[in-house]
Amino acid sequence: MMYTFPKNLYTDVRIEDASVSEITFENGELRQNLKRNHKGAFIRIYDGHRWYYSSTTDIDNLQEEINQLALMAKANEEIDEDPIVKKFQVNTGEFWHFKDNDILKISQEDKLNLLKSFFPIIKSKEEVKMWRAIYLDRKITKEFYSSKGANLKFDYQTCALAYRYSLNVDGKTLDSGYDKTTTDFEELKSFGEKLKDKLERDILFTRDAKPITPGKYTVIFSPIATGVFTHESFGHKSEADLMLGDETMMKEWSIGKKVGADNLSIVDRGDILGSGFVPYDDEGTRTEKTYLIKDGILAGRLHSSITAASLNEEITGNARALNFEFEPIVRMTTTYIEAGTKTKEELIAEVKEGILIEDIKHGSGMSTFTIAPNVAYMIRDGKIAEPVNIAVVTGNVMETLYEIDGISKELEYHSFSLGGCGKFEQYPLPVGIGGPYIRVNNITVQ
Repeated sequence: MMYTFPKNLYTDVRIEDASVSEITFENGELRQNLKRNHKGAFIRIYDGHRWYYSSTTDIDNLQEEINQLALMAKANEEIDEDPIVKKFQVNTGEFWHFKDNDILKISQEDKLNLLKSFFPIIKSKEEVKMWRAIYLDRKITKEFYSSKGANLKFDYQTCALAYRYSLNVDGKTLDSGYDKTTTDFEELKSFGEKLKDKLERDILFTRDAKPITPGKYTVIFSPIATGVFTHESFGHKSEADLMLGDETMMKEWSIGKKVGADNLSIVDRGDILGSGFVPYDDEGTRTEKTYLIKDGILAGRLHSSITAASLNEEITGNARALNFEFEPIVRMTTTYIEAGTKTKEELIAEVKEGILIEDIKHGSGMSTFTIAPNVAYMIRDGKIAEPVNIAVVTGNVMETLYEIDGISKELEYHSFSLGGCGKFEQYPLPVGIGGPYIRVNNITVQ
């Protein structure tokens, strides 16, 4: 598909075709079984002074939409020399990653039956008082064309199972669950083993957990806790559009500055399969591995073409839009701490008294972070001991990065099965998180 682009203006067109399936049961009763599809396009025109946007579902008349939008702009013979326009990559070709395991080839009945196949695990436990079972998938194909010559077609997909349950064990309660997101439907068929294990561990935790004694502790974060901490506390601070015009933040965030422990490296990359997989961003830029911190030194930040031109840095492939109705802004893909040299067991063995956070409810923070653990255990004399109930753990982000004194060899990536990342009005954007087990000193625990 080719378009006639207006002269002396920069133009790009992003076409999105999205298919979604969602099935929900509550306490074994079917509440939702839907399939939906939307197709639309987002058009941008830039004249060197301002941007002009249009979104439409009228795919057959995109040329007319381009022509009408161009009437608002002012022709600029020097547009190709504009710093923003010069940043744009010109990528071409078709990149189909999911031809062999296309989720659209799986029937809705097969999806529903897979979800139901794990009901007996939940129903076998009298401690489960309320539960939900959810299947969700999405398949998106995109086309991207620009006046510089970009001509791209690519796809991505995810499918997920999520079980949520409320436990009551001798009058003590816990809301928990287990979910798995993957890019291959076949991988969901092993879901039951992990669900059963998680459910049994949650029942024991609920029965035995005691309140924590508040104070400062050495805390070991599991990969899911590490991932949420990295995303919320550091990833957002690395999004360059949040620092434009903020001299204080630019000074705090100067490349080459020492910001953390020597063994700490934080990465964002779009080529990891999962909910953060984005082979090309919504400006047609090939995603790449971007070091935000390398060996404790601030090494980079996340960019769109606009922010890269403003800060005289290079684009990173992080211009992402929620869907065809929105303009691309700087967003993360999969953000994680790189693996270290110790085993999980070594990290624990070296702690006299501390805490292991295995699972969390949520996390937030930019300058100060807050994580609410869901499942946590005391560590005593280098061994995992009794389960403990913790309201929150908190700390100053920039101080905490120096307090990391151990990082495991084991590294896990996690995808948000439900929800995603929010920024401005664009929520929920699929992203990935992850990391190793990390050991952090002097964390305030309440």
